[in-house]
Amino acid sequence: MRYLPHTDEDIALMLRVVGADTLDDLFSTIPDDCRRRRDLDIPAALTEWELNGLMDALSNSVAISPEYKLFLGAGRYDHFIPASLTHLLGRSEFVTPYTPYQPEMSQGTLQAIYEYQTLAARLLGMEVSNASLYDGASALAEALLMAIRITRRKRVAVSSLIHPYYRQVVQTYFSPTGLEIVELPYLENGRTDLSRLDRLDGLAAVAVQSPNFFGCIEDLAAVGEKSREKDLVFITSFTEPLAYGLLKNPGSQGAHIACGEGQSLGIPKWFGGPGLGMFAGKMKHVRSMPGRLVGKSTDKDGRNGFVLTLATREQHIRREKATSNICTNNSLLALAAAMYMASLGGTGIRELSKLNHDKSEYLKQALEKAGFKVCFESPTFNEFVVEFPANFETTYERLLEKKVVAGIPLTPYFPELAGRYLICVTETKTKEEMDLLIEELGK
Repeated sequence: MRYLPHTDEDIALMLRVVGADTLDDLFSTIPDDCRRRRDLDIPAALTEWELNGLMDALSNSVAISPEYKLFLGAGRYDHFIPASLTHLLGRSEFVTPYTPYQPEMSQGTLQAIYEYQTLAARLLGMEVSNASLYDGASALAEALLMAIRITRRKRVAVSSLIHPYYRQVVQTYFSPTGLEIVELPYLENGRTDLSRLDRLDGLAAVAVQSPNFFGCIEDLAAVGEKSREKDLVFITSFTEPLAYGLLKNPGSQGAHIACGEGQSLGIPKWFGGPGLGMFAGKMKHVRSMPGRLVGKSTDKDGRNGFVLTLATREQHIRREKATSNICTNNSLLALAAAMYMASLGGTGIRELSKLNHDKSEYLKQALEKAGFKVCFESPTFNEFVVEFPANFETTYERLLEKKVVAGIPLTPYFPELAGRYLICVTETKTKEEMDLLIEELGK
């Protein structure tokens, strides 16, 4: 909190104006059992260099040492970030701009968002993208609400292989509304079971994630065909957008909405946030889309200019016409994603995606040769599920002592998958690190 330079006389004057005798009177409406009666236990003041030392010590106690070999994914991925991107994002003109309400004063910010929208739409194969949302989870929830607005139906089908946290956020959105969520089970091959759709009526949408939480690549074309048969809005969610540098994008597979997390596009993991909610769809549904959308126009002299074309919050339009209270993600993160995509280009993203896939396949095949079972036969990207022996917890702890984190146990999310671990490999993992993991597991 900033220092507030109010003197005792200033405070007394303000209290008299509002009709209060003391500062405590301002909080008289709060019940006594909800108020703190004792002073806060605040340590003594420190000098600047003492405070720097304290912060360094705290950071060393919570930060993950670069010596650790992390084979972790599950929606947050470790990727190299170009030095040029880090340098450019630190420029004050990018760090400080606020929401671009006044186009004549915000051309740079508006153009940056416009470029992000263009690149996001191209990556996902969609016709139009918004200026971004908060994160992948809220983007999925907003996509399902958008489908309900489009179809005027109150029931949605959601794959059980969508990230568990995303499904929890959807449940939070839907629980007070009376809208119904139907979960689709998964098959033995690690893909979503679509057969249940034939027995469900009144659906607004079907949502799947590809690559899904197990890392398996869903058959989006089959989902698209089924959605056309049932007249559903087809929503593709994702946690790893780099996969679409190698895989066919959602738009080419018939998706009406593509939404998910853009953290992989030049944004650090940052202990879980903040992230970037990517959201793209078809032009015919653009007025049902949440968030903001920047467009390009011309001024009276015929010069190109950028404007806030659509803004769907109730502060901009009549409340009954608003589609969401979300305005946009922090545009700095959208700019980071735009810089990342522009820096790599289509060829670079394709090569990087292939490198991620190939390294992951190397470790998967090496684990199979070492006698471990890869649980699902479907093709995967970046991550896959492995079954380890019943006493693997001891091995896992031993690996931690050697600063190797061998994946994420799936039991908290899928209790029926005890002993299965989700292993992730990106371009940041070397062959030597993967071989070390195989060697240690073999012991």
